[in-house]
Amino acid sequence: MEGEDKERIKRECIKLLREVGCNKAVVRHCVAVAELALEIAVNHNVNSNVVDEELIYTGALLHDLGRARTHGVKHGFVGGELARELGLPETVVRIIQRHVGAGITAGEAEVMGLPAMDFIPETMEEKIVAHADNLIDGTRRTGIEEAIAGLKAKLGKTHPSINRAIALHEAVMGEG
Repeated sequence: MEGEDKERIKRECIKLLREVGCNKAVVRHCVAVAELALEIAVNHNVNSNVVDEELIYTGALLHDLGRARTHGVKHGFVGGELARELGLPETVVRIIQRHVGAGITAGEAEVMGLPAMDFIPETMEEKIVAHADNLIDGTRRTGIEEAIAGLKAKLGKTHPSINRAIALHEAVMGEG
C-alpha cells in the first residue's frame, strides 16, 4: 500500500471515528492496532500469502467504531451495525463484528444477548485484525503470552477463548 493511500485512509477513518463519537483514547488505540495489523499483513504478503492490506488497515482503524456507543463486549456487534448504517463495505463490517477477543461463538453470543450467530474471524484479513487487537494494550504492543494472561485474568483460565486466541496466533503468525 502506497504512503499516500495509507495517509488518506487513516485521515478518513479517524474523521469517521470522531464523527460517531469515539474518544481520543479509542482513536489512538485504533491507530496502534492498524499499524501492527499492517505490519503483519506486509509480512504475509512477503511470504506470498496474499492479503488485502487496504482492507486490513481500514478494518483495523475502524474495529472499535462501536465504542462510540458501548465499551462492553457488544461493541463489536454494535460497531458492525453502525458501519452497515454508514454504508461501509460488508468486508469491513465483518472485521468489526468479528474482532472481539479471538471471536465469539453463536452459543456465547446468545448468552451475551447478541444474535445467535458466529462472530469468529474467518478470512485472514479478519484474523489479522483480531490478533493485532489482542496484542495492543491501549497503544502499547504486548506479546502473545501477556495477551493470553490478560484473557485468563478477565475470563478465567479455562474459558474457550483462551484456546481460540492461541489458535488465532498460530494461524496469523504461522507458528505452532
